[in-house]
Amino acid sequence: MPRGRYLPRVQQRPLGRTGLRVSALGLGAASLGGVYGEVDEATAIATVHRAFELGVNVFDSSPYYGSTRAETVLGKAVSTLPRDRIVVMTKCGRYGKDEFDFSPARIRQSVDDSLRRLQTGHLDVCQLHDVEFGDLDRILDDGLATLRTLCAAGKVRHVGITGLPLRVFTRALGKHAPLDTVLSYCHATLFDDTLLPLLPALAAAGIGVINAAPTAMGLLSSRGPRDWHPAPQAIRDRCRAAAAECTSRGVEIAELAVQYSCSRDGIATTICGAASPAEIAANVAAAARAPDPALLLRVQAALQPIRGASWPQGRPENN
Repeated sequence: MPRGRYLPRVQQRPLGRTGLRVSALGLGAASLGGVYGEVDEATAIATVHRAFELGVNVFDSSPYYGSTRAETVLGKAVSTLPRDRIVVMTKCGRYGKDEFDFSPARIRQSVDDSLRRLQTGHLDVCQLHDVEFGDLDRILDDGLATLRTLCAAGKVRHVGITGLPLRVFTRALGKHAPLDTVLSYCHATLFDDTLLPLLPALAAAGIGVINAAPTAMGLLSSRGPRDWHPAPQAIRDRCRAAAAECTSRGVEIAELAVQYSCSRDGIATTICGAASPAEIAANVAAAARAPDPALLLRVQAALQPIRGASWPQGRPENN
């Protein structure tokens, strides 16, 4: 593999009104925590360092990923990188498949624990994780207020929320919640781009938009999703057919998916996992290229029956 200076580097964009400039492609640490398959620690650390070498400056994690393993490994990796040149993001509120706690005391404890695991004195962005599983009004009031106190204490620089249902963001906008960022996932993909109509309102509010899961958590990949993936069979089948369409033309659909997501206007950064230096290099190379128009049309035609399709998650009133 050639060294970083011979490969395309990732462009940077402003993250809302935070003052941060973030790489168009960010590295998600879920893969480093073993969520998508076992990864040894040395390889995980090398992946982070390769990402930084190629211009990736955003590293996103959560205590939920790998039961804190992702944060621990990421902390070891970023501890040797120049802190003023990277953006370290994590989350709080979700700690297990069915374990949620958005109370002020737990948020404060979670941030302290994350700072220790990530080996840093502050978090550039801390987001309340998968807020659709909780009492959204209370989270937008008490939860964000707690994070703001941590900003005043110097532990957190900017705050936000993450979620799958787009309704959580429209409700936050309606309440004029004090958000710096939002993280949406699986809604700026080859078959579901329903995040895009919401971007102007988020931009008008000065909120930086973080997009995640351009491959829809493995649906848009040649190997397909893991067994735990919540997508119904109809979505799985159509994504499998689209992947076959790409494979028949010698293209990995995951690379097309990264190209598509990273080329959307109004999105500051797209978070994508990688489990090896070669994989992050491939993602960076993909993000630097525009999608092939003819192939994109073919793939989107194969995905047309599931256009805009998703799946419910969290409390019914939050979907």
